[in-house]
Amino acid sequence: MRPAFYALGRGGWRDYVTLLHAPYTAWHLSYVVVGACLAPVVAWGRLGLTVLAFALAMGIGAHALDELHGRPLGTTIPGRVLIGLAVVSVALACAIGIAVASRTTWWLLVFVAAGAFLVPAYNLELLGGRVHSDLWFAFAWGAFPMLTAYVAMAETVRGEAVIAAAWAVALSLAQRRLSSSVRTLRRRVSSVAGSIELRDGTREPITLEWLIATPEAALRLLGASAVLIAAALVALRA
Repeated sequence: MRPAFYALGRGGWRDYVTLLHAPYTAWHLSYVVVGACLAPVVAWGRLGLTVLAFALAMGIGAHALDELHGRPLGTTIPGRVLIGLAVVSVALACAIGIAVASRTTWWLLVFVAAGAFLVPAYNLELLGGRVHSDLWFAFAWGAFPMLTAYVAMAETVRGEAVIAAAWAVALSLAQRRLSSSVRTLRRRVSSVAGSIELRDGTREPITLEWLIATPEAALRLLGASAVLIAAALVALRA
Protein backbone atom coordinates (compact mmCIF):
# COMPACT_ATOMS: atom_id res chain seq x y z
CA MET A 1 0.00 0.00 0.00
CA ARG A 2 1.20 3.51 -0.82
CA PRO A 3 2.43 5.53 2.20
CA ALA A 4 0.03 8.37 1.29
CA PHE A 5 -2.86 8.81 -1.14
CA TYR A 6 -0.84 11.38 -3.10
CA ALA A 7 2.31 9.23 -3.29
CA LEU A 8 3.44 8.21 -6.76
CA GLY A 9 5.39 5.11 -7.64
CA ARG A 10 8.75 4.86 -5.96
CA GLY A 11 11.93 6.09 -7.64
CA GLY A 12 13.24 8.87 -9.86
CA TRP A 13 11.34 12.10 -10.39
CA ARG A 14 8.25 10.57 -8.80
CA ASP A 15 9.95 10.66 -5.40
CA TYR A 16 10.38 14.42 -5.66
CA VAL A 17 6.72 14.92 -6.58
CA THR A 18 5.67 12.75 -3.65
CA LEU A 19 7.99 14.72 -1.35
CA LEU A 20 6.00 17.90 -1.97
CA HIS A 21 2.87 16.51 -0.25
CA ALA A 22 0.99 18.60 -2.85
CA PRO A 23 -2.55 18.41 -1.36
CA TYR A 24 -1.34 19.29 2.14
CA THR A 25 1.03 21.99 0.90
CA ALA A 26 -1.85 23.62 -1.01
CA TRP A 27 -3.97 23.36 2.14
CA HIS A 28 -1.46 25.22 4.31
CA LEU A 29 -0.63 27.78 1.64
CA SER A 30 -4.34 28.62 1.64
CA TYR A 31 -3.86 29.93 5.19
CA VAL A 32 -1.29 32.35 3.82
CA VAL A 33 -3.75 33.61 1.23
CA VAL A 34 -6.60 33.91 3.74
CA GLY A 35 -4.42 35.83 6.19
CA ALA A 36 -3.29 38.26 3.52
CA CYS A 37 -6.79 38.80 2.12
CA LEU A 38 -8.14 39.71 5.56
CA ALA A 39 -5.82 42.72 5.73
CA PRO A 40 -7.26 46.17 4.95
CA VAL A 41 -5.11 46.44 1.80
CA VAL A 42 -3.78 43.50 -0.23
CA ALA A 43 -0.46 44.10 -1.96
CA TRP A 44 -0.53 41.34 -4.55
CA GLY A 45 3.19 41.29 -5.24
CA ARG A 46 3.89 41.01 -1.52
CA LEU A 47 1.31 38.22 -1.25
CA GLY A 48 3.04 36.36 -4.07
CA LEU A 49 6.38 36.60 -2.28
CA THR A 50 4.82 35.41 0.99
CA VAL A 51 3.23 32.41 -0.72
CA LEU A 52 6.57 31.64 -2.41
CA ALA A 53 8.42 31.83 0.92
CA PHE A 54 6.03 29.39 2.58
CA ALA A 55 6.03 27.11 -0.45
CA LEU A 56 9.80 26.90 -0.14
CA ALA A 57 9.96 26.53 3.64
CA MET A 58 6.96 24.23 4.17
CA GLY A 59 6.45 22.59 0.80
CA ILE A 60 10.11 21.73 0.23
CA GLY A 61 12.22 22.41 3.33
CA ALA A 62 9.97 20.96 6.01
CA HIS A 63 9.02 17.95 3.93
CA ALA A 64 12.64 17.24 3.01
CA LEU A 65 13.59 17.16 6.70
CA ASP A 66 10.54 15.06 7.50
CA GLU A 67 11.60 12.49 4.91
CA LEU A 68 15.18 12.61 6.20
CA HIS A 69 13.86 11.79 9.67
CA GLY A 70 12.71 8.19 9.33
CA ARG A 71 11.79 8.02 5.63
CA PRO A 72 8.00 7.99 6.18
CA LEU A 73 7.32 8.17 2.44
CA GLY A 74 9.95 5.55 1.60
CA THR A 75 11.59 7.63 -1.14
CA THR A 76 15.02 6.84 -2.56
CA ILE A 77 16.20 10.48 -2.49
CA PRO A 78 19.75 10.54 -1.03
CA GLY A 79 20.11 12.04 2.43
CA ARG A 80 22.56 14.70 1.24
CA VAL A 81 20.04 15.82 -1.39
CA LEU A 82 17.31 16.12 1.23
CA ILE A 83 19.61 18.18 3.43
CA GLY A 84 20.54 20.40 0.50
CA LEU A 85 16.91 20.93 -0.44
CA ALA A 86 16.04 21.84 3.14
CA VAL A 87 18.94 24.26 3.64
CA VAL A 88 18.53 26.05 0.32
CA SER A 89 14.74 26.31 0.43
CA VAL A 90 14.62 27.57 4.04
CA ALA A 91 17.46 30.03 3.37
CA LEU A 92 15.64 31.40 0.32
CA ALA A 93 12.41 31.67 2.33
CA CYS A 94 14.22 33.61 5.05
CA ALA A 95 15.81 35.89 2.45
CA ILE A 96 12.38 36.66 1.02
CA GLY A 97 11.07 37.36 4.51
CA ILE A 98 13.92 39.74 5.26
CA ALA A 99 13.39 41.54 1.96
CA VAL A 100 9.67 41.99 2.66
CA ALA A 101 10.42 43.14 6.23
CA SER A 102 12.80 45.81 4.92
CA ARG A 103 9.93 47.33 2.92
CA THR A 104 7.17 46.91 5.52
CA THR A 105 7.89 46.38 9.21
CA TRP A 106 10.92 44.95 10.96
CA TRP A 107 8.55 43.10 13.30
CA LEU A 108 8.21 40.64 10.44
CA LEU A 109 11.72 39.42 11.30
CA VAL A 110 10.24 37.81 14.41
CA PHE A 111 8.14 35.61 12.14
CA VAL A 112 11.13 34.87 9.91
CA ALA A 113 13.15 33.72 12.92
CA ALA A 114 10.22 31.67 14.23
CA GLY A 115 9.84 29.93 10.88
CA ALA A 116 13.56 29.17 10.65
CA PHE A 117 13.30 27.53 14.08
CA LEU A 118 10.03 25.67 13.57
CA VAL A 119 10.98 23.88 10.35
CA PRO A 120 13.90 21.86 11.77
CA ALA A 121 12.59 21.72 15.35
CA TYR A 122 9.27 20.18 14.36
CA ASN A 123 10.31 17.92 11.50
CA LEU A 124 13.50 16.60 13.11
CA GLU A 125 11.78 16.34 16.52
CA LEU A 126 14.46 18.42 18.20
CA LEU A 127 14.36 19.31 21.92
CA GLY A 128 13.26 15.80 22.73
CA GLY A 129 10.24 16.08 20.47
CA ARG A 130 8.66 18.79 22.63
CA VAL A 131 7.61 20.76 19.56
CA HIS A 132 6.32 17.72 17.68
CA SER A 133 2.80 17.55 19.08
CA ASP A 134 -0.69 18.09 17.72
CA LEU A 135 -0.90 21.58 19.23
CA TRP A 136 2.51 22.62 17.94
CA PHE A 137 1.53 21.37 14.47
CA ALA A 138 -1.68 23.42 14.61
CA PHE A 139 0.17 26.59 15.59
CA ALA A 140 3.16 26.09 13.29
CA TRP A 141 1.30 24.94 10.18
CA GLY A 142 -1.99 26.75 10.78
CA ALA A 143 -1.85 29.93 12.86
CA PHE A 144 1.74 30.83 11.91
CA PRO A 145 1.28 31.17 8.12
CA MET A 146 -2.03 32.94 8.69
CA LEU A 147 -0.58 35.57 11.04
CA THR A 148 2.64 35.98 9.06
CA ALA A 149 0.75 36.81 5.88
CA TYR A 150 -1.54 39.22 7.72
CA VAL A 151 1.40 41.08 9.27
CA ALA A 152 3.16 41.19 5.89
CA MET A 153 0.10 43.03 4.54
CA ALA A 154 -1.18 45.08 7.49
CA GLU A 155 2.11 45.51 9.41
CA THR A 156 0.19 44.83 12.64
CA VAL A 157 -2.13 42.24 14.22
CA ARG A 158 -5.84 42.95 14.62
CA GLY A 159 -8.78 41.01 16.00
CA GLU A 160 -9.81 39.49 12.67
CA ALA A 161 -6.35 38.01 12.25
CA VAL A 162 -6.47 36.39 15.70
CA ILE A 163 -9.90 34.89 15.00
CA ALA A 164 -8.72 33.56 11.63
CA ALA A 165 -5.62 32.11 13.30
CA ALA A 166 -7.89 30.29 15.77
CA TRP A 167 -9.84 28.89 12.81
CA ALA A 168 -6.58 27.68 11.25
CA VAL A 169 -5.59 26.03 14.55
CA ALA A 170 -8.93 24.23 14.82
CA LEU A 171 -8.80 23.04 11.22
CA SER A 172 -5.18 21.94 11.57
CA LEU A 173 -6.01 19.98 14.71
CA ALA A 174 -8.76 18.18 12.79
CA GLN A 175 -6.25 17.46 10.03
CA ARG A 176 -3.72 16.13 12.51
CA ARG A 177 -6.20 13.82 14.24
CA LEU A 178 -7.42 12.36 10.95
CA SER A 179 -4.01 12.10 9.29
CA SER A 180 -2.38 10.43 12.31
CA SER A 181 -4.73 7.46 12.12
CA VAL A 182 -4.42 7.24 8.34
CA ARG A 183 -0.61 7.34 8.50
CA THR A 184 -0.58 4.53 11.03
CA LEU A 185 -2.87 2.39 8.90
CA ARG A 186 -1.01 3.03 5.66
CA ARG A 187 2.55 2.80 6.95
CA ARG A 188 2.52 0.40 9.90
CA VAL A 189 -0.43 -1.99 9.58
CA SER A 190 0.04 -5.08 7.41
CA SER A 191 -3.41 -6.63 7.75
CA VAL A 192 -6.77 -6.22 9.47
CA ALA A 193 -9.22 -8.95 10.45
CA GLY A 194 -12.78 -8.77 11.75
CA SER A 195 -16.28 -7.75 10.83
CA ILE A 196 -19.16 -5.54 11.90
CA GLU A 197 -22.48 -7.18 12.72
CA LEU A 198 -25.51 -5.05 11.86
CA ARG A 199 -28.78 -5.14 13.74
CA ASP A 200 -30.44 -7.15 10.97
CA GLY A 201 -27.86 -9.87 11.46
CA THR A 202 -25.74 -9.19 8.39
CA ARG A 203 -22.01 -8.80 8.64
CA GLU A 204 -19.67 -6.44 6.88
CA PRO A 205 -15.96 -7.29 6.76
CA ILE A 206 -13.48 -4.80 8.23
CA THR A 207 -10.57 -4.27 5.88
CA LEU A 208 -7.59 -1.94 5.85
CA GLU A 209 -9.09 -0.05 2.93
CA TRP A 210 -12.40 0.31 4.80
CA LEU A 211 -10.67 1.84 7.83
CA ILE A 212 -8.74 4.30 5.67
CA ALA A 213 -11.55 5.40 3.37
CA THR A 214 -13.58 7.67 5.67
CA PRO A 215 -10.83 9.69 7.40
CA GLU A 216 -8.94 10.05 4.14
CA ALA A 217 -12.04 11.29 2.32
CA ALA A 218 -12.57 13.80 5.14
CA LEU A 219 -8.96 15.01 4.75
CA ARG A 220 -9.39 15.55 1.03
CA LEU A 221 -12.62 17.47 1.52
CA LEU A 222 -11.21 19.63 4.33
CA GLY A 223 -8.15 20.46 2.24
CA ALA A 224 -10.30 21.33 -0.77
CA SER A 225 -12.56 23.51 1.38
CA ALA A 226 -9.59 25.51 2.71
CA VAL A 227 -8.30 26.11 -0.83
CA LEU A 228 -11.77 27.14 -2.00
CA ILE A 229 -12.14 29.65 0.85
CA ALA A 230 -8.78 31.15 -0.09
CA ALA A 231 -9.82 31.34 -3.74
CA ALA A 232 -13.10 33.02 -2.79
CA LEU A 233 -11.26 35.68 -0.78
CA VAL A 234 -8.87 36.33 -3.66
CA ALA A 235 -11.83 36.76 -6.00
CA LEU A 236 -13.49 39.11 -3.52
CA ARG A 237 -10.44 41.30 -2.96
CA ALA A 238 -9.43 41.32 -6.62
